[in-house]
Amino acid sequence: FLSSHVMLVIENMNDYEITQWWDQCIEAHRRAGVQFLVQAAMGGQAAHNIEVLDRYIEMFNRVGHQSNEAGLRFGFHNHAVEFESLEGEVIFDRMLDNTNPDYVFFQLDLYWIDKGGADALDYFQRFPGRFEVWHVKDHAELGASGEMDFERVFSAADKSGMEYMVVEVENYNFEPMESVRKSLEFLMNAGFVK
Repeated sequence: FLSSHVMLVIENMNDYEITQWWDQCIEAHRRAGVQFLVQAAMGGQAAHNIEVLDRYIEMFNRVGHQSNEAGLRFGFHNHAVEFESLEGEVIFDRMLDNTNPDYVFFQLDLYWIDKGGADALDYFQRFPGRFEVWHVKDHAELGASGEMDFERVFSAADKSGMEYMVVEVENYNFEPMESVRKSLEFLMNAGFVK
């Protein structure tokens, strides 16, 4: 398996509970042969409380180190909320600035960074190599909405550190497998995808 999303909301957990949960999670994913273990989001308090956000960041560094020791890479998947400001700083910037690149990568969701009002190329320039896996996503099937400038983003794929792409469909116009097939065809026929 390439990648798996997990979700641990830590706001009402103590450190022992968090450690126990991650020990089991990492071991289960190691046994399953997963390469990339990705925290899918944070609890809602992280966008409104700097102490909660910093607690997630500390956990990500610790879990990232533990994941590396088990032969996995640990990352975080963004949504639009991470591009909001908290106490004068963009949440996503604080996460990137305070996580160890050796232990934590970011699974960049191209749709949500765009909807959050940020520029993927700006992040590739400021944080090169941190975005090992992309979620390539549009409002519907890839290329269907005309909202996403994939060619511009793919022009900087090398700078981003991208090793893998995962197609995700936000809203299906067809049965899921047909939507994924259409999205794959879009990528296969796009001259800008290497």
